[in-house]
Order: sequence, then structure tokens, then C-alpha cells
Amino acid sequence: MASNGISRRAALGAGVAGVAASALPLVNVHAQGTAGTLRCGFWDHWVPAGNGAMRELCAEWGEKNRVNVQVDFITSVGNQNLLTIAAQAQARSGHDILAFPTWEPAAHAELLEPVDDVVNRLIGKYGPINSAAEFLGKRDGHWRGIPTVSGSQQKVSCARFDLMQEHAGLDIRAMWPAADVRGPGADNWNWATFLTAAQKCHAAGFPFGLPMGSFTDAVDWLGALFTSYNAKFIDADGKVTVKTDPGVRAGLEYMIQLSKYLPDDVWAWDDASNNRALISGRSALIFNPPSAWAVAKRDSPDVAEKCWYMPMPSGPAGRFTPYLPYFWGIWSFSRNKTAAKGLLEFLSERSSAEKQTTISSGYDIPPFATMSDFPIWKTEGPPVGVVYNYPIKPHHNATQSVAFAPAPAEIAVQAYNQAINTKLVARVAKGGETIDQALDWAARELRNFARG
Repeated sequence: MASNGISRRAALGAGVAGVAASALPLVNVHAQGTAGTLRCGFWDHWVPAGNGAMRELCAEWGEKNRVNVQVDFITSVGNQNLLTIAAQAQARSGHDILAFPTWEPAAHAELLEPVDDVVNRLIGKYGPINSAAEFLGKRDGHWRGIPTVSGSQQKVSCARFDLMQEHAGLDIRAMWPAADVRGPGADNWNWATFLTAAQKCHAAGFPFGLPMGSFTDAVDWLGALFTSYNAKFIDADGKVTVKTDPGVRAGLEYMIQLSKYLPDDVWAWDDASNNRALISGRSALIFNPPSAWAVAKRDSPDVAEKCWYMPMPSGPAGRFTPYLPYFWGIWSFSRNKTAAKGLLEFLSERSSAEKQTTISSGYDIPPFATMSDFPIWKTEGPPVGVVYNYPIKPHHNATQSVAFAPAPAEIAVQAYNQAINTKLVARVAKGGETIDQALDWAARELRNFARG
């Protein structure tokens, strides 16, 4: 949810690729000046200052390299960014550089210039890129996009520390302080502890605000939970395993229990509903980036000053964090590929990444673990240190995850867009089906995607 009150992200849509080229005006790029013109289409950041930082960085690089860098910011409201991608892909004309949401690099891999040279240089400087970004950005052995700083976010636990202590007996600030240490009780921050806390907060009138609908917030957090049970709906070879994988059944059994302690209407919640539950003071915990806290700081400061971020609970297979990255891609039909690569490498450097993250109040997540120490996460507040544990720290023992991985991306995105994981839970918890009946349904749906 943005500070202007609208939904944080537009839905991801696999079918957008068929949008006609006439959906949006297209731009022809013509070389001019000493090193030509570079036309960039970046994501229109929910934090307005984020666009300003990007303009400044592009202007700095352009002046130094004598390139005329032209910057457009394309909103995700109404899927306008997806429409732009689809239109330019069909017309083979448009920006040199575009920002691609989570699944789009795989969808348009054949039209994206490989950027292995840039990515490999960055890895040489800053260490490996997280595996979730590699799963989404690499296709046929080549990087088709560079994981961005701007717009990339993950969902962790955002809780009211006063309500959690009073009703669940958990001192979450002591468990996960604004320091690189695990406090008392942190080792027991798992889904079993979470279930007990959810039950107690529900009884006190402050249920956890966990969406269970078909929007991305629901699919993302539930995807991380299933992954923490080592659940595979579809394996890496595209084989449907939802009925036979023991982790799927175990995660589903857990969710049937947890759903008893969630608000009755979570099955219809969109991506703004959990934010509203927190900001209104009705919920003790949600899974969200710091945008929820930032809006509370503006609209409900008495709520914001009692919030605290901490990692997701762990499961039998470990701790997994829902991750939703953006990518910067260069069209294969770009007229200035050399300049495009140069600019994107500059925007990914540590100093540029820190500027983007600082301007966004810590919202933007770099793809390198070595960049999880920017000062903004320690100094932001109130309360000071509230978002310290938003980025993954080494002591979290956590891994970024994407729902329905390791299935091939072209299959996983269909399961993601159809919210198969949340619907699976709903069919048992609300629809009255048995676990076996619900798993049979999921298997049929996923086989359709695999055949497609």
C-alpha cells in the first residue's frame, strides 16, 4: 500500500503478453549526441522520492558518460507497466531499458538481451545474487534481466509489539532486536509458536491480518509457508506432485488449523486489506514490507510507534521469506545496448543501491546479501530500529522464496496468478471438502498448466 492510499502493486498477469501494440504509444529511439540517447522506462515508485533518486542517478551517469538519458516512470496501477511491456514486445520498438516485474523476464526472455557480463561483474564485487532472483531472472542459462534495487521488496512479520506481549506473551523486540543477534525466544519463532500466538490474539480481539484471497500478498506469504514445509506443488521438471508430496499435505493441515483464528473475511481480502487491519489497530500482526508501517506513521502514529518488523516463522525445512523482485531488462532491439548495460551496472553499484534504499525509507531490497547493512534500516523510526529486521540478516537463517518454485517459470506463473495455494486451503477450510478432494482438484488444475 502506497502513502497515497492505493494498492501497493497491480496484479501480475500472464495473459498481458497478448495485449495489442496499440495499447500505449510507442517511442522510437534515435541516436544523437556524442554517445547517443538512452531511453529508460522505470517503475513509478510508490515512494515519490524514489523517482527523484533515480532521476539524479541517471543524470549523474549520463553527464559523466556523455549520454542523453531520458527517463519515464511507468505506473503499475491498472497494469500499465505490463501493458507497456506487451506493446513494445509486439512492436519490437520502444524504450532501451524497461523495468520488468517478477515473472516478466521469463515471459519475454527471447526478446531480452543477455546481461551475463554485467551480472557476473556485480557478483564478483558483491557476492552471489539470491537464488529466488536467479530463478526468475535467468533463462536458458543466461541472465535476461538484472535484479533491481528500486521496487524489489519482501514480506516479513510486522507486529504490534505491545499486543504480542500482552496477549501472546512474546517480547518480539527482545527476540529480534535492532542488532545482529538472536534474542531470547528467537530460536522458537516457528509456525507452532505462531499458531499459539494467533489463537491468543484472536481470543483477545486482535486477530492476525493474513489475507487468503487471490491477490499477491496472500499467494506470497502462503507460498513461503508451504516452502518451509518443503512442499512442492510441481517439481523442477514440470511434474505435478501436489498429491504425493508430504510437505503439501503437512502445510495444508497446518493452514486448516491456523485459518480458524483469522478474521472471517480474509478469503476476500485484497493487497490493501492487511494494511488497513494493522493501521486501524484491529490486528496484532501482518506480513508486509515497511509500506504498511510508513502509512501508519502518517495516518495512525500511535499504531506506528508500536510496530516492529521481524523474520517470518520457520518450518520443518527452514525459514523462508516471500520475495517479489523487479528486474531491469534491455530489449534485444535496443539501439544503444552498450550504454544501457553501463547505466544498469552503475545503478546496481553499492553507492547507488544505498541511495535508492535510503530514499525509500528502507523499502527497496538489493539482490545482494552484502548490502543488507545500510544504515537506514537501523535509524528509521519511530520506534528507532523498527525495520532493522526487514532485510534478511545472517542471523535470521532465512532464504528468499517465490511461490511455486522450483516449477518451470512458465508453469509456476500460471499457478501463481490463479492462486492455487490459497484456493487449496479455502476448499477445505471454507468449502467443506476433504484434504484428498482438495488435492485432487489442485492436481487437475496444475496438470492443465503443465500441458499448456
